[in-house]
Amino acid sequence: MSEQTAKPTRDAFGDGIVELARNNPDIFVVDCDISKSMKTVEFAKLFPDRHINVGIAEQNAATLAAGLATMGKVAFLSTYAVFGSMRALEQIRTSACYANLNVKVACSHGGLTPANDGVTHQGIEDCGIMRTIPNMTVFMGADYVSTKKLLAEAVKWNGPCYLRFTRDAFPIYYPDDETFEIGKGKLLKEGRDITLISFGEMLHEALPAMEELEKMGKSVELIDIHTLKPLDRELVARSLVKTGRVVTVEDHNIYNGLGSAVAEVAAEIGKGVLRRVGLRDTFAESGSYHLLLEKYHMDRKAIVAAAKEML
Repeated sequence: MSEQTAKPTRDAFGDGIVELARNNPDIFVVDCDISKSMKTVEFAKLFPDRHINVGIAEQNAATLAAGLATMGKVAFLSTYAVFGSMRALEQIRTSACYANLNVKVACSHGGLTPANDGVTHQGIEDCGIMRTIPNMTVFMGADYVSTKKLLAEAVKWNGPCYLRFTRDAFPIYYPDDETFEIGKGKLLKEGRDITLISFGEMLHEALPAMEELEKMGKSVELIDIHTLKPLDRELVARSLVKTGRVVTVEDHNIYNGLGSAVAEVAAEIGKGVLRRVGLRDTFAESGSYHLLLEKYHMDRKAIVAAAKEML
């Protein structure tokens, strides 16, 4: 696709939250002094009485968001993945999740997409951390369209959510009229020999990997799991039984992310073998995104290699 059809998914948050807030006066945004990067500047201009900037104080932001939620508001805590999932973790766990409040933790810079910003801003553990907390829902769209649609679902969802966005731009894959449901994965193509399951923007590595495998004569099933928790266990289990071989693809530490979630299903139903493509328990360097994917064996070549190993 051309660069004109590529957008960061954080842009979908900025555009989508404005559209939703026009019709929902209960939507609030709590920022942590990075509204320009989080794309909430327009929201602040249009709805100044519903935008609160607490400064670089993520723990305060989480507690404030929980307080707003107790008053019937849908409160978005807006920050980076490393800070939303770790610096404010205790407040999110105890103030938002324990009370099952409508706090939506909206985080950009998930995974390696803030590549040149280095390890301090590369959120590689965030989804795994959030996945362990009771009442928390965890999801990430693969592109601009899916992220906007899932954002709208998050507003309707009763309870806390963790929404993950990219800093970098990615091609728009889904049409504008595509529908999404939290907890229901997208079966994009059926196959018989092997299944590729991707999370978030890694769909854009899984797609060319699928095409290469098909050129080798293999029948590939492709699934976009946009919701890590609750995982679409039915879809995953059905594919495990059908193909018997699965490669999970994620821009995240391989521990407690998509690979772990799918492995749990495989172990519980006693079906299928699995290979995990992701960051293998290491911190990454600074550098361009695609070079980092290649160095840490997370790109389309790594996906094909993992599939060929099983095939």
